[in-house]
Amino acid sequence: MILPTKKRELALLDSGYDYIIGIDEVGVGCIAGPVTACAVAIHRDFYQKTNKNLRRLRDSKQLSPEQREKYCTELIKSRYLKYIVHSSSVSTIDRLGISEAIHQAMLKAVQKLNVTKRSFVLIDGQKRIKKIKLPQQTIVKGDVKIFAIACASIIAKVHRDRLMSQYGKKFPIYGFEQHKGYPTPLHKKKIQDIGPCVLHRKSFLRRLKS
Repeated sequence: MILPTKKRELALLDSGYDYIIGIDEVGVGCIAGPVTACAVAIHRDFYQKTNKNLRRLRDSKQLSPEQREKYCTELIKSRYLKYIVHSSSVSTIDRLGISEAIHQAMLKAVQKLNVTKRSFVLIDGQKRIKKIKLPQQTIVKGDVKIFAIACASIIAKVHRDRLMSQYGKKFPIYGFEQHKGYPTPLHKKKIQDIGPCVLHRKSFLRRLKS
């Protein structure tokens, strides 16, 4: 098991930054529902605490739903951490494409976070966020390597999973509460049998047929 480290964050804080902003997204590979980004601003004082309840925190994909919920609860109650979750809708994904939809979700999350005082942004992936004046660095597999990004991945995942579970009650026939919009065999079978609903990404469904 690989745990994310705080080495990059600590180096940045030692150089004079007050906040580390970690950014990650979830729902990219889904065929239904929005794509969701989270921006987490962690103050330097957070890194000076032991945070025993956050031990073994790691990328959301390596955690069970129960573990994600537990870590998410611990993170959001910290006085040294602020976060914003923002989603790009299905219509935005179909209109602009998934890459631009992710970029918009990340941009809006950072803007709404409204942290400008000596902050450095660490982003999962390879694409920088345009239109923000803060210094930033992209990191491939950042959710696995960087603690702040792993925190963002957990909060984003919990938020989106809860949203998809709510959609499961509104559209019970598709089982969104189970697969959260991912293209499982059961999900694809439901679409084949009864057709898509308004939550399905038309641009993604076209790829399934090709």
